[in-house]
Amino acid sequence: MKNLFDMGVGESLLQIMGSQEKMVKGIETLMNVDYSGYNQTPKELVFQMDKMKLYHYKPRVENTTKTPLIVVYALVNKEYMMDIQPDKSMMRKLLEGGIDVYIIDWGYPTADDRYLTLGDYINGYIDEAVEFVRRDKKVDKVNLMGICQGGTFSFIYTATHQEKIKNLVSLVTPIDFDQDDGLLFKWGPHLNADKMVEAFGNVPGDFMNAGFVFLKPYDLMIDKYIGVIDTLDDEEKLANFLRMEQWIFDSPDQAGEAYREFQNEMYHKNSLIKGEFYLEGEKVDLKNVTCPVLAMLGTKDNQVPPSATRPIPEAIGSKDCELVEINTGHIGLFVSGRSQREVSPKIIEFLTKRDK
Repeated sequence: MKNLFDMGVGESLLQIMGSQEKMVKGIETLMNVDYSGYNQTPKELVFQMDKMKLYHYKPRVENTTKTPLIVVYALVNKEYMMDIQPDKSMMRKLLEGGIDVYIIDWGYPTADDRYLTLGDYINGYIDEAVEFVRRDKKVDKVNLMGICQGGTFSFIYTATHQEKIKNLVSLVTPIDFDQDDGLLFKWGPHLNADKMVEAFGNVPGDFMNAGFVFLKPYDLMIDKYIGVIDTLDDEEKLANFLRMEQWIFDSPDQAGEAYREFQNEMYHKNSLIKGEFYLEGEKVDLKNVTCPVLAMLGTKDNQVPPSATRPIPEAIGSKDCELVEINTGHIGLFVSGRSQREVSPKIIEFLTKRDK
C-alpha cells in the first residue's frame, strides 16, 4: 500500500512540476511573442476625406476583375479583421482569386465628429470613395461588399445610387431589426440613444465593447482566458489569440448623431425594411436595389441573428439574389478555415461570373 501511495504522490508531484514548467515557459513566450501579423497584406492609401481613408490592395495575380470591389466595414470595429493573419485573411484570399480590392478605414472619431450623420457616412464618405474608384479605374460601376452594419450602409447606398453599383455582396448584414434573437436586438429597442449622446457626445468604444461582451459573458470574459492557459507554450496559437484580442479591444468611439440615428431608425422603428427610412430627406426604397446580390449569413451568429438577414431577397428588387447560409458564427464567416474554404471562394465565383 505504501508503495502504491508513494507512486501516486510521485505522479502528482511530476504533474505539478510539469505544469509549473509549462507555466514558466508560457510566461516567457507571452512576454516575447510576436503577434504583429495582422493587417499585413500590402496596400496603399489612395484617397482620404476627413478621417476616412481608402486603401487599394496590391494585386496578387496578373489578371484581375474589370470591376473593382470596395469593402465597407461596420463603424464599431476596425476593418483589419478582414486581414487578421495571413492564413485567415479574406482580403488575401480575394486577391488570390483575382478580385481588385479597395477597403474603407473609417478612422477614429473625435469630438469634432460629434454631429456626423448617416448621410455624411453614406452620401458623403462612401459616395466619395465610389467616385474616386470610378475615376481611378475608368469604370461606370463598382462592386460593393458590406460587413455587418457596413452591409446595411451598402444596401442604403445601393438603393439610392444604383446606377453606380454593378454587384452587391453582404456578410452578416442586418436588414430586419424586429428580432427576438440575440441580446443586441433585444436590447436595441430599449436603449435610449438620445440620452447616451446627450451624456457622452460620441458614444465610447469601450461602452459598445461591453455590450458585445455581455452577449456571452462566460465565454468572452472567463472561459477564453482560462482556455488560453493551455496554449501558453504554443507561440503560434498564442499569437493568433493576441491578434484577436488586439482587434476586439480596438473599438473606435461612435459619432454621436450617426449612432443616435442608426439606433432610433433601425432598432426602434425598423424603418428601413418598412420603407419608411429617409436619408437626408430622400426616401430609401430597397426595391431600388436591382443589381445582382449575394447575401451570406452565419447560422450560429449570436450578434446578427440569421432571421435579420434572411428577408433580404424579398426586401430588395433584384431578380438575381443568392442567400447563402454557412454553419459558423459572426466572426467565423470571414475569419476561419470555413471562410477560406467556402465564403471567399463563393464571393470570387459570384463576382467573376458577373464581371462582363
